[in-house]
Amino acid sequence: MLDGDNGRRELAQFLRSRRERINPAQVGLPVGPRRRTAGLRREEVAVLAGLSPTWYSYLEQGRKIRPSSEVLDSLARVLLLSEDERRYMHLLAHGQVAELHPLETEFPPEEIVQQLVQVSGSGPYPVYALNLSGDVIAWNRPATRWYADFGAMPAHDRNMVRWMFTAPAARVRFADWEADARDIVARLRTVPARRPQDARLAQLIADMHRQSAEFSTWWSAHDVTEQRSRLRTLRHPDSGAPHTMRLVVVYPSDTASFMVAYHLPATPNDVL
Repeated sequence: MLDGDNGRRELAQFLRSRRERINPAQVGLPVGPRRRTAGLRREEVAVLAGLSPTWYSYLEQGRKIRPSSEVLDSLARVLLLSEDERRYMHLLAHGQVAELHPLETEFPPEEIVQQLVQVSGSGPYPVYALNLSGDVIAWNRPATRWYADFGAMPAHDRNMVRWMFTAPAARVRFADWEADARDIVARLRTVPARRPQDARLAQLIADMHRQSAEFSTWWSAHDVTEQRSRLRTLRHPDSGAPHTMRLVVVYPSDTASFMVAYHLPATPNDVL
């Protein structure tokens, strides 16, 4: 769970960002010419959610109050949150059930993950494994062709988030770099709430804010996703032609500290 003020601040910022993106007409409110507030007003959110306007204002100010699950679900309904966003809001408000062990002890031995990737990714499609902070911990040979030679990178740079925003090659590899970069930020956005004591994660986020204005902008948007399947278009490593594959993200268990990213044919007739 995020500690004290940090957790309340993150929740407050998230609620404000979601409130400001809603067009009043989306929730049945009139849009008058004198409206100067972006999105909904605090008072409107409170009334629609059945809450005291003062109490909701305190929530957006990061005051020391603890909303119930029922209140959070009411806010999710009013703010038109996706399922991923709703779960993230609960995570910010209520945190983890148990304290996480130190980062170094949470992952299966790297050799086991590497074997998993090699066995499941023996075909022509890229497969790689990431920890929740985006460190690339295993990959197959096609991943080095379609993405990068992770084995040749210094350990510090072998991170999908860092590579995406700092390596010029990443902008070449992805046919729609912005869409995929925003997706990576939205996936990373949920992790600090799960891993508040992770110093390496905190350093990564600080580095990205310093090195990439795009990262800072998209991080501040508070978009979140845990989408397990989507299309991804990469440029062919030989021809440079765009090639669309289906990206499928698999977590070995609900409590797993790593994920495996598989690339599959986008259509039954698609072949590499």
